[in-house]
Amino acid sequence: MANGLWICLLTAFLHISFTSADTNSQDAAALASLRNMWQSTPRNWQGSDPCGSQWDGITCKNGRIIYIQLSSIGLKGPLTGDILSLTELQILDLSYNKGLTGPLPSSIGSLNKLTNLILVGCSFSGNIPNQIGSLNQLVFLSLNSNSFTGQIPPEIGYLENLYWLDLADNALSGTIPVSSMSTPGLDLLIHTKHFHFGNNQLSGTIPAQLFNSSMQLVHVLFDGNKLSGSIPSTLGLVTTLEAVRFDRNSLSGTVPSSINNLSSINELHLSNNQLTGPVPNLTSMNNLQYVDLSNNSFDVSDVPPWFSTLGSLTTLVMENLQVQGQLPQQLFSIPTLQTLSLRNNRFNGTLNMGQNFSLQLQTIDLQSNFISQFVTGGGYSNDLLLEGNLYCDKPDALPKYCTLPQQSTPYSTGLRNCVPIPCPPDQKLSPTCLCLYPYEGTLFFRAPSFSTLKNSSHYTTLEGKLMTSFTIHQLPVDSVSLSNVTNNADEYLQMNLDVFPANKLRFNVKEVLNIGFILSNQTFKPPPEFGPFYFIGQSYSHFSEALTGSNKPVNLAAIVGAATGGSVLALLLIIVGVYAYRQKRKVKAVTEQSKPFASWDPSKSSGSIPQLKGARWFSYDELKKCTNNFLEDNELGSGGYGKVYRGILPTGQLLAIKRAQQGSMQGEQMLVYEFIPNGSLKESLTGKSGVRLDWKRRLGVALGSARGLAYLHELASPPIVHRDIKSNNILIDDRLNAKVADFGLSKPMGDSEKGHVTTQVKGTMVSSAFIEATTILVNNFIVEK
Repeated sequence: MANGLWICLLTAFLHISFTSADTNSQDAAALASLRNMWQSTPRNWQGSDPCGSQWDGITCKNGRIIYIQLSSIGLKGPLTGDILSLTELQILDLSYNKGLTGPLPSSIGSLNKLTNLILVGCSFSGNIPNQIGSLNQLVFLSLNSNSFTGQIPPEIGYLENLYWLDLADNALSGTIPVSSMSTPGLDLLIHTKHFHFGNNQLSGTIPAQLFNSSMQLVHVLFDGNKLSGSIPSTLGLVTTLEAVRFDRNSLSGTVPSSINNLSSINELHLSNNQLTGPVPNLTSMNNLQYVDLSNNSFDVSDVPPWFSTLGSLTTLVMENLQVQGQLPQQLFSIPTLQTLSLRNNRFNGTLNMGQNFSLQLQTIDLQSNFISQFVTGGGYSNDLLLEGNLYCDKPDALPKYCTLPQQSTPYSTGLRNCVPIPCPPDQKLSPTCLCLYPYEGTLFFRAPSFSTLKNSSHYTTLEGKLMTSFTIHQLPVDSVSLSNVTNNADEYLQMNLDVFPANKLRFNVKEVLNIGFILSNQTFKPPPEFGPFYFIGQSYSHFSEALTGSNKPVNLAAIVGAATGGSVLALLLIIVGVYAYRQKRKVKAVTEQSKPFASWDPSKSSGSIPQLKGARWFSYDELKKCTNNFLEDNELGSGGYGKVYRGILPTGQLLAIKRAQQGSMQGEQMLVYEFIPNGSLKESLTGKSGVRLDWKRRLGVALGSARGLAYLHELASPPIVHRDIKSNNILIDDRLNAKVADFGLSKPMGDSEKGHVTTQVKGTMVSSAFIEATTILVNNFIVEK
């Protein structure tokens, strides 16, 4: 009996031991597969045991891999389905590796112990797999700043432990999913605090069912989409909300009165929509600090009473509305007020700021109103813009109020009482006057509660918080530097961040991975006034040989073996080289065809100039694959030529593909263009695109268009005359760069034609084109000035 019991126990022990060994080997095999698929893995990824060899970026427990943290090291390649073997994995962070491409494998749904899935700032594409809804333990889901397409998986609604949901800055389309009797939806996420969906292509209405009183949401960010319909009154049920961004959509109807229930809200952005009815009543929003209602179609209204009662207000932006009346003196005395931007309204009468205006008030923009008098008492000396008012037509008007001020220099971290020294071109000077290799990236704050960029105290506080966070995690950081602080086109506060190493020239791999994780995982908490943020890190390329484990003991046997093998390899290479040379000649023509430019001419005084020898061509199968078999969800529109589809290359680049309509005389010919998200200049000028072009940006577009035409006329080989320039044919990319488009009527010029001006009318009639261009420029100048 006793012998039988011992045999049973021994058998169970052996079974457990072998099972553990099998699972360990599965982990190692999965990671070895990823190592073979990826380029630029850490140099100490050697051998067959990631846990025993302590591979950089890999954390193990009981011989099983539980964390993979590999941010900012330049990884390239796909994420394969082999990852399903890592059944104990809890954290997967591959952020800030732009070379990671392809779809997210559906097998990721097998990692049922995963709590953090962080893939920020990569180039993953395709649909977000529905199987992600199987990750029941998931707390952080950050897939922002990739190239994902398709709809938001409704199965995300099953993630009952989810705290952070960030799918922003992708190309997601379709409607916002809510639950039904048979399907889940985002309305089930009652414990989630962050809905970040900005800068996608979501359409349809905001469902009333999306919001309910059980939710604990703090941030609801749907800015920069294609949402339509009205703002649901159920939004007022989520009284925990602190930041709401619905700006840059196509929302219409009146703002529901229930929004006044959001007494905890700090930032409210409803600008650049088609909202109508009265200006919303915000009287009960006692904590409101930043509000932007610009560029809507509200009724003509008098100055709202809440202009003088919101005691925490820092920023009031209400441009291009129809608000009228005399501004109350109490508005300027709100002690926290920093910016008033009220241009292009109907404010009139006398502007009287009184004696007790806010000491933080930096900018008052009242351009293009009807103000006739200004009482200068009080000694206000910061920016006051009254150009375009009746006041500036008077002979006694003060010029400084009727001209645009010079833009101030963006904030940069100063030196700490030390003498600067010249640094090598690949190093940077730290605030402590040392030449080092910093870790670099860009911080984006999506809803800050302040607007003045001149107050350096905000940034010194932020620097202190960053240093504290790095110190707590025992990272060797000497100092941090912030620079180029700006408001970008999305109205996000953007700044460059440099993190400098302490007591050495450069960081090692583990240190970079830890810094990246602190910023990608939201471990770093900025000061409250900065609001929600995300970070896009650059790949760190300054690792030294010694710090990354490549200095290893020399093995004599290995050297002898390598020498012998090298001799054999040399012979094989000669044979392969002859074969490859013959094959190269066969494919040369095909290779040349696939390049957009065959050569670059460096002889031009302005730099290397592309010589147009032929456009890049794609096979039908390539275009079919990148549009998901011309899926209807990828359809952008249609025209006389046929339908236009959105496509994504394996590199993550977005395309616009014109496919000839069925039955046309062209068969399956297609035209492939770069996808330009902001549409045409005409759409921006008329407000259809949602892009707000101030005078500076319009001037930049004009200069960019001129440079494009100058290139076509003078530098292209052969030179090209466009012959159809108009605002419809100037496109605006995501960085507001102008791109000359639609070359259907263009004509190349030979040497004999240079200097000749054709009188033949093509495209838009010359007279109408001239009238259109002149009218746009003059009207916009009047509006802006």
